[in-house]
Amino acid sequence: MSKEKGHLFLLVRLNLRMAVLSLLVLALGTAAVITVSAVAAEEPVDIPVVMYHAVLKDTARHGKYVISPAEFENDLVYLKKHGYTTILMEDLIAYTQGGALPEKPILLTFDDGYYNNYLYAFSIAKRYQCKFVISPIVRYTELYSEAGEENGYYSHATWDRLKEMTESGLVEVQNHSYNLHENRGGRQGAGQKPGETDEQYESVLREDLLRAQNAIKDRLGQAPTAFVYPFGAMSKASPGIIKRLGFSASLTCREKISQITRNPESLYGIGRFLRKSGPSSADFFQNYMGLKP
Repeated sequence: MSKEKGHLFLLVRLNLRMAVLSLLVLALGTAAVITVSAVAAEEPVDIPVVMYHAVLKDTARHGKYVISPAEFENDLVYLKKHGYTTILMEDLIAYTQGGALPEKPILLTFDDGYYNNYLYAFSIAKRYQCKFVISPIVRYTELYSEAGEENGYYSHATWDRLKEMTESGLVEVQNHSYNLHENRGGRQGAGQKPGETDEQYESVLREDLLRAQNAIKDRLGQAPTAFVYPFGAMSKASPGIIKRLGFSASLTCREKISQITRNPESLYGIGRFLRKSGPSSADFFQNYMGLKP
């Protein structure tokens, strides 16, 4: 081999080695990026959830389950000021499917579906463009829709009011049972009665919850995606039943901040903090819920 050909051969070999090394570095770098991205995507997101009930101006009614319109408005002002964004259950479900969440998400929920939620809370929410979830007791929704009665003290929101709220894009309706929101015959809420078999229990939940699902879908155009446990009452059999009935999530009364991941299983058993009348918004969110300002 001539001297010139030898130099050329060595040069080609060096170039090939450099190309292989470059490809290897690129592959390792890409794998590292993919791995880091996958880990980041799986990092849990803290989701604080507030549980409201009734909203009334009458100070004599304020207490554990009734707050004033001013207190609700102050809550929204506080959240806006400190960078929190109100979301809906559809946003959490979308997150488990690859969607995005705002930097500081928070979920506001109203149990039972009182008319005063529409009268006061919805009006305030529209002013601040904040979202909330309302979970009516469907039996009472039907009763007051038939009667056409609207009284802030005791009425429940009618189908027309619920439809108006959902069509605003600010309110989402979820399932709080058709008529299990009481302690009747040894059953508290949607809990399991003593001595009741799992099969009997599932039959009761299936009949009641699907009746509520169908009524809401028929009147509002969309079936709920989450079940909100009345009183937080549940049994060991409850989670499996709720999943079999097609719910993508469930909300409890356990006071904790839940962590949601890309895993849809993280949507079951979400905790909520009861908002009582009295504490300031700062005291409630910072000291009671432990949120960072």
